[in-house]
Amino acid sequence: MANAIFSSLPTTIFEEMSGLARASGAVNLGQGFPDDPGPEAIRAKAADAVLNGYNQYPPMAGLPELRQAVAGHYARTQGLDFDWTREVTITSGATEALAAAFFGLIETGDEVIVFQPVYDAYLPLIRRAGGVPKLVRLSPPHWRFDRAMLEAASSPRTRFVVLNNPINPAGVVLPDEDLALLAQFCVAHDAIAVCDEVWEQVVFGEARHRPLIAYPGMRERCVKVGSAGKMFGLTGWKVGFLCAAPALTHALARAHQFLTFTTPPNLQVAVAWGLENSADWFRDMPLELARAHDRLAEGLRREGFSVLASQGTYFLNVDLPASGIDEPDRAFCLRAVNEAGVAAIPVSALYEEDPVTTIIRLCFSKHDATLDAGIERLANARALSRAGG
Repeated sequence: MANAIFSSLPTTIFEEMSGLARASGAVNLGQGFPDDPGPEAIRAKAADAVLNGYNQYPPMAGLPELRQAVAGHYARTQGLDFDWTREVTITSGATEALAAAFFGLIETGDEVIVFQPVYDAYLPLIRRAGGVPKLVRLSPPHWRFDRAMLEAASSPRTRFVVLNNPINPAGVVLPDEDLALLAQFCVAHDAIAVCDEVWEQVVFGEARHRPLIAYPGMRERCVKVGSAGKMFGLTGWKVGFLCAAPALTHALARAHQFLTFTTPPNLQVAVAWGLENSADWFRDMPLELARAHDRLAEGLRREGFSVLASQGTYFLNVDLPASGIDEPDRAFCLRAVNEAGVAAIPVSALYEEDPVTTIIRLCFSKHDATLDAGIERLANARALSRAGG
């Protein structure tokens, strides 16, 4: 018999909107992937490794050269001191890393604090692991939480907190005071934080990413998840990183070995090389994304849209009522893709309860021509909405 937790779930909003875009030839500003193919030198390393390298099972925890490169990257960029032999595991994408964390650590009945809007994989995985999600609702335009919100979601059964920072879909890089508060909460409640930090390199402007694991009391109670796909704009590669203290890593690795066991060796070789040889990429990539963000934001504002601030990720958000659109986000997104030929994501789809229904998410990691076409078509969708059809 099919498992009820998964079989009852709808198709993800990302696949739904991308499917509609493919079927109609719409401009896709919904799903978060870049138009550019990613760094050529890293792709060349992967190709060479397929032709001339080792193509059998690599070690379960990942190639030593990649584990060393991950530790070195985080030492250089975030001042972290991971022991690559005991604290770094390579996974087949960050979603697998999250699954390993949930399956390896959660016991039946454990309560897990999760912030809404929420990446769609979190809740079904937590429930499959036996956990009980306790939701904290974040709201636009600032998407902040406070001590009262955390305490309202907590109980004697609180064991975990799941944090996505920078936040998708909000585009927010959490400030130091929010992270310090969350660290204090975890210590006080003896809770482990599972930190989805896949967007850590995709930060621009004056914002700076700070890993929660670096805060007082968090080194032994934090699981840090990273993504080469997001770092290098190679989202299809699905190479993730799990970093945690040895006691946590032992459980994470045991779960990982029964999920995917390992990750393609040629991709591991290429990512290892990339982490050690891409200072220019890590400098220039956020600048180019900031330029693309500004192009989309300024074009939308010229057309009468109200755009919320974004500090990171591939995404910015539009406030529909402030843009003169009296229509729920999902209805507007369906109108936009079906009638105006542009796909967007209704943020309400990323809430399980009490959704915010006034915000749509747009992806700006696209070529200029794609962004310009998206602006024009969104303006048409806005005009159709305001006209009532």
